[in-house]
Amino acid sequence: MSQGRRKWMTQEDIPQAIAFAEQYPDVHSVDLILFDMNGMERGKRIPINMLPKVVENGLYMPASIFALDITGETVEETGLGFELGDGDRICRIVTNTLSLVPWKEGVAQAVLTMLDQDQTQGFFADPRHALRRQLNGLAEQELYPCVAVEFEFYLQDSELDSEGNPQPPLMPLSGKRMTQTQVYSLDELDEFRGFIDEVISVCETQNIPASNILAEYAPGQFEVNLHHNLDVMQACDQAMLMKRVVRAIAKKHGFEANFMAKPYSDYAGNGCHIHVSMQDRFGDNVFCQHEQMLKHAIGGVLAYMPETMAIIAPNANSYRRFQPNMFVSLWPNWGWDNRTVALRIPSGEAADTRLEHRLPGADCNPYLVVATILATIKEGLDNHIEPPLAVEGNAYELEGENFLPISWPQALERFEHSDVLKKRLTPEFCHVYHQSKHSEQVNFFSQVSPLEYQWYL
Repeated sequence: MSQGRRKWMTQEDIPQAIAFAEQYPDVHSVDLILFDMNGMERGKRIPINMLPKVVENGLYMPASIFALDITGETVEETGLGFELGDGDRICRIVTNTLSLVPWKEGVAQAVLTMLDQDQTQGFFADPRHALRRQLNGLAEQELYPCVAVEFEFYLQDSELDSEGNPQPPLMPLSGKRMTQTQVYSLDELDEFRGFIDEVISVCETQNIPASNILAEYAPGQFEVNLHHNLDVMQACDQAMLMKRVVRAIAKKHGFEANFMAKPYSDYAGNGCHIHVSMQDRFGDNVFCQHEQMLKHAIGGVLAYMPETMAIIAPNANSYRRFQPNMFVSLWPNWGWDNRTVALRIPSGEAADTRLEHRLPGADCNPYLVVATILATIKEGLDNHIEPPLAVEGNAYELEGENFLPISWPQALERFEHSDVLKKRLTPEFCHVYHQSKHSEQVNFFSQVSPLEYQWYL
């Protein structure tokens, strides 16, 4: 198994870089992308003739990239800014991520990962390294997760409504404004066929396995399903690159693609559902073969779910999604083929037995969400944590006091005091993440909103 060992390009890969340039003579530059704590794209654009040199020697980027808040400001309390002299670290191109960018003429792209000073492992604050730690820990026990990522998003009109707010788009064929909920509508897929077909085509060009787009619960809402992948790091790379594709192709077709967790007050939010199964060294699904391992995995994820909420729901807007009857649970619960719970065990063949974590929003960082899911699964397996009883029926109608922390301050407080996450993700990583999000939270709540003028002026 190669699980968790997907590395970066080195001197041995220079012929591959040269061959890429020769294969695509019209390419003149390469976007080198580093995903920060918020899952936002950072990086540099280099001329194609520099690619072999970058493959051989790497590329310098400031470590403070992982101290940026959502506005792009460096949070000095993380210790990654002036305290380190705002110094650089070497970044390397991730293997098998070099591809064309069809919506940018003459441009290619590749994903970067930042290395520690000795250049033998990832930089501790790089979300990819946080995930790799979990993969390596499971591999030591000959356990190999298989992951699939599902993202929901809204297509919106490029023009705001009369009140200055985002609005559903005009349908390309009928010219009518979308106003109704038409979940799984084939008519909506027909209306947006040009956009959908181009997204699928570009994903194929970039080796992103996005073969399925469906109409979701609200006007203009869609879901993209990516294939299950035993290379978990690659699954997260593909999820991040898929969002980049959707945004770019939406803009090309005159729309805006919105991955906010809750773009509209009255409609369902955007989720990022994570499917996780687990294989042994023989390739057998241990959740299918050993029911107790499935139960302990569920027990671990549920036991520490409140402590992971600050990563599952990383922004102020994330918590507006947590409302009754909106397909997102308010409690750490689970059930068999039940979409009203936090952790669903989907129906299907026994060999496909898996967990579906339904709490993350589309604004999350998949590297970090999958890292925390795997960390708490391992905690459950190591300590034989038993789950509560499975929920049957509508979970929203059941009375329960064990609420999740569904406000940003509560979630950050639970994260800050989590011994399990410090153990699994390292205290240093948790410090950087908490300080960045705490600073962002303070700044957010210091702003006076238009609604306050409406209510209190």
